[in-house]
Formats: sequence, structure tokens, C-alpha cells
Amino acid sequence: MYNLDNDIEKILFSQDVLKKRCKELGEELSEIYKDSCPIVTGVLKGASVFFADLVRELKCDLVFDFITVSSYGLKTTSSGVINMRKDFDNDITGKDILIVEDIVDSGFTLKYLKNLLYERKANSVRTVALLNKYECHPRELDTDFYGFKIENEFVVGYGLDYAGRYRNLPYVGILKRSVYEKKDEK
Repeated sequence: MYNLDNDIEKILFSQDVLKKRCKELGEELSEIYKDSCPIVTGVLKGASVFFADLVRELKCDLVFDFITVSSYGLKTTSSGVINMRKDFDNDITGKDILIVEDIVDSGFTLKYLKNLLYERKANSVRTVALLNKYECHPRELDTDFYGFKIENEFVVGYGLDYAGRYRNLPYVGILKRSVYEKKDEK
């Protein structure tokens, strides 16, 4: 059996650290939404693990929704083209929306989603991302809340993937360049 840990250069955030940060974010967001019933929207597939842990820490009334958008395909950098593969199931008109994202890299996905939701007459749109690659996007494309700032490294685990793999790792780690360099050249 292949050990995925062998492809990891360095662990950035352990399972315990991730759990602690989800609890902190949950407390902060619970206070914000204490008098509301937000539609908490997970961006599939990458945010699924973070979403599950975060919503268990939210102590407010809420509704789940999921969407699928992508700008990566099998590459390690964004194409800049946003593809909506699964839209909202709920009517978001007049609702408070919390978008749960795995990582803010270019910021294009969050910008696209915020614009779309305001066009659809959402009352408010806030964003929370597990990771913020602050060096890779302008501040106006930043997320409202985030778990951790990271440098411009390609990370996997805790829902984040490379070509559909590594999502099941219980931590966030830097993927060894040797795993993806040759594939990205194609």
C-alpha cells in the first residue's frame, strides 16, 4: 500500500492545530450570526473537511448548501477561468451567506462568488477560508476570515488535493515538487 505521507515535504498544520483553529473561528462566527440564520455554503470538494469541522463549532441556527466551482483542473495554478459545476440549492434572496472555502490563492473564485451572490440579492456575503495565500492576491480579493496565512507553496491534505489525491490526510502539508512538476509541464 502506498503511503501518501511520503509525498509530503513538510507538515504545516497538524490535526490538533486545525481543530483548535476551527473552534476559534466557530466562536467568532457564532457571535456574528447569533441573530441570523445564515446559509453556510461549502465550496466542494476542497472545503468539505474544513466545512464539516467548522459547522460543528457554529452555535447558531444555520442552513447548509454546497456549490462546486473550479479554476484549477489538474494544474497547481489557477487558470483564471471560473467554472460553476454545481449551483446553490437554496434561494439566497435576502439571506446572509457564509462561503466556506479551502484556500484563497488568486482570489478570483471568491470575487466571482461574491459578485454572483449580490447580483442574486443576498443580504450579506462573508467568506471564511482555511488558508490565505496572502502574497498571491490583492487585498481587495481577500477573505473576511481565515484560519492561517501561508506562503506561496502548493499544499494538500484536510480536503485540499492535487489531481484528486491527498484530501484524506488529517493535516495540511506542502506537497513535494517532484510529485507535480513533470505533470504540470504537460
